[in-house]
Amino acid sequence: MTKLGLYLAKKSINKAEVSRKTGISKSRMSQLSSNESTKLRADELYLIALAIDVDPCEILQEVCGDIKLQEEH
Repeated sequence: MTKLGLYLAKKSINKAEVSRKTGISKSRMSQLSSNESTKLRADELYLIALAIDVDPCEILQEVCGDIKLQEEH
């Protein structure tokens, strides 16, 4: 499961409802939730945040919070 999938599960979010509200297909929502190699686009993240009534930054932090800048040598 992806970080987005874990986030949606933790919040008990119905992905079919998010799909209906956002226009993101159910298959795409499934890919975003379960396939680690699927890339989440910024517009998708924003639409999902609107659909579940959270700040987009909250999802971004949850999904990308472990990404760090490279250290300079």
